[in-house]
Amino acid sequence: MRYFSIVDWIIIIAYLLGIILLGVWFGKDQRTVRDYFLGSKNIPWWGIGLSIVAAETSALTIIGVPAMAYGGNIAFLQMIVGYVIARVILAVVMVPHYLSGEIYSPYQLFAQAFGQSARQTAGGFFLISETLAAGVRVYVACIPIQLMLGIEILPAILLFVLLSLLYTYIGGVKAVIWTDAVQFGLFLAGGIFTLCYIPSQLPGGWHAVLNEASQAGKTHWLNLGFSWREPINIWMGIIGGTFMVLSSHGAEQLIVQRVLACKNVTDGRKALLLSAGLIFPLFLIFLLTGAMLWVYYQHQPLAISIPEARPGIKRNDFIYPIFMITAVPHGLKGLLIVAILAAAMSSVSSALTSLASVSTMDFIKGISRQTRSEDYYLRFSKLSTIAWAAALVLVAYISREVQFVLNAAFSLRGLTSGALLGGLILSVFGKKVGAVPVITGMFIALVTMIFISTATKVFWPWYTLIGTITTVGTALVVAKVRRPA
Repeated sequence: MRYFSIVDWIIIIAYLLGIILLGVWFGKDQRTVRDYFLGSKNIPWWGIGLSIVAAETSALTIIGVPAMAYGGNIAFLQMIVGYVIARVILAVVMVPHYLSGEIYSPYQLFAQAFGQSARQTAGGFFLISETLAAGVRVYVACIPIQLMLGIEILPAILLFVLLSLLYTYIGGVKAVIWTDAVQFGLFLAGGIFTLCYIPSQLPGGWHAVLNEASQAGKTHWLNLGFSWREPINIWMGIIGGTFMVLSSHGAEQLIVQRVLACKNVTDGRKALLLSAGLIFPLFLIFLLTGAMLWVYYQHQPLAISIPEARPGIKRNDFIYPIFMITAVPHGLKGLLIVAILAAAMSSVSSALTSLASVSTMDFIKGISRQTRSEDYYLRFSKLSTIAWAAALVLVAYISREVQFVLNAAFSLRGLTSGALLGGLILSVFGKKVGAVPVITGMFIALVTMIFISTATKVFWPWYTLIGTITTVGTALVVAKVRRPA
């Protein structure tokens, strides 16, 4: 707390109040589930494109990506190659399927091809993995936020979940998308500021800083060798990264919900392609930030000792927060803290609206045999948003001590992503396979990935590819065995 001035606190509090009021304003006309989960389909494509990038950029990304370069180099850029390729594929191939009718989640495509059992299997995979992954993101983000704001872990968790819940509950996906768009601008500005500020504090400016970083190997980014294990190589980026994002942006509701809110196929494609154009420079900015932080601390002592590593967060993950609160002038310091808060709140609100959407539309409304009113489903949607907020708080709080929960939650998205992508591919291109083979393939993929993640040294960028091949391959084999001779 001693590192903050009244100006910093005014900026932080003004941001928190402003983002809530903005969300409430944009979401004031929510009368149906179509309004609540699809934003009435009247949101411009560029707002949705910015929201896509914000939704996938958590506070841990803003903190952890610079830490990668600080402790190593900017080789993570190789993964972003695949991130871009996947978005182009989805824009061309999948957007027409998402927007051919009015659907609320990609799991409705499972129902159209294989019935409700496949839809609920896919929806269940998403609900479990996203609850654990989002809960852990909240916990890990709150560790450095403790350092920045000087509060305990439980108040930090409650702060971010409750603030995000306020505008998500009132405004639904429209509020989330517009606040995401604003928050994207804030954390992008924070990264650009850091890139400009560090060279101004060192002799020789940009040229000297980049030269020193290059000589230390911090700007090395290309690894042409192929490996299933660490470190990251270009094949992991092109192949593994592509399959990862085909799943996260094509088969997981967290991102797909935003595409579904587009007016038409053209807008959906524009939104995804805009996010493709933004994701590479965004990661480059924060990776270069990490490289420059390394140079900075070769010339300046750390004003705060780096805390010990904790479950889910490494020691280097504290570097950027320490720089923010000790090396930046007051006022600007408040703006950088706001950038972290923006990323944290964006990831929480995105998780809440996607979880509420799947639980309402894929489970309650999807299996209901009764005709219920729009008011009923809207009330349920808002109540489920509160329930999922409570679940995130619980997972985040448990995560502070239980190592297994952290490890499971961080890897679970990789464990289920291949099953979801494989199921989606079959739903669109293999409709004759049948429900039982698809569901069997998804569960076999889950078991296979649990084994691979615990008993082998295969690196996580390959998880989705392996899970997808396992799902599709198993489904085709089971379908052939079941087919009458």
